[in-house]
Amino acid sequence: MQTFSNGQIFVSEFIGTAVLLLLGIGVCANTTLKKAFGNGKDWLLISFGWGFAVFAGASIAWKSGAHLNPAVTLAVATTDGIPWSQVPLYFAAEISGAFVGAGLAYLMYKKQFDTHDEPENTGGIFFTGPSVPNHFWNFVSELIATFVLIYWVLQSSPFEMGTGDSSVHFGNSALGYAGVAFVVIAIGASLGGATGYAVNPARDFGPRVMYSLLPIKGKGSSNWGYAWVPFIGPLVGALIGAGVFLLVGGA
Repeated sequence: MQTFSNGQIFVSEFIGTAVLLLLGIGVCANTTLKKAFGNGKDWLLISFGWGFAVFAGASIAWKSGAHLNPAVTLAVATTDGIPWSQVPLYFAAEISGAFVGAGLAYLMYKKQFDTHDEPENTGGIFFTGPSVPNHFWNFVSELIATFVLIYWVLQSSPFEMGTGDSSVHFGNSALGYAGVAFVVIAIGASLGGATGYAVNPARDFGPRVMYSLLPIKGKGSSNWGYAWVPFIGPLVGALIGAGVFLLVGGA
């Protein structure tokens, strides 16, 4: 196993998260914007798009352990996978990477945004929102979905910092980065209908900030009153997942 400096870890995590959001927001733009070739709401395509976006981003971010998600980072630190002193470094890389990835997705589809006839409804391309607004139950939904992701990651241990997919694994972890992509697809297809399944504070917060700054004429609100749900819910879900993992003797 190779070891890397904090600077290398930051760059790895930043670029991986940026690619995750570029592809994830890209599939949402492709299915939502009227003049994009993929136009037509297709939840399964969105679920697959986000799943394979995780695969691409994680494959790039192997040097940092491919967290791409503050909830994963929190769970890994809780189970002694990384020192707590590195948590702010990971959080900063993930949130800033998500912010930049969202901006790249906008540039990719700028002309489609310019010609979209419902600009007030473009926020959902960038950030999540509930199908039935109720902050408490929306929080519970994010918590449950994130628990599934985190507990699978901890039990399967698909990633090892500094090895990529090159190290020998058995069982679930033999799938490597593809394994977590399958889980993200399953979460989207089965659990995503309640809140749009952020399951990642950076995935929601970075693009929400970017959307508030983008020059989309006639755009809608960034809905900051809801923003705490997809930020705090996944973190609590991650802590519960890590707690259960430790309780059953996973570490």
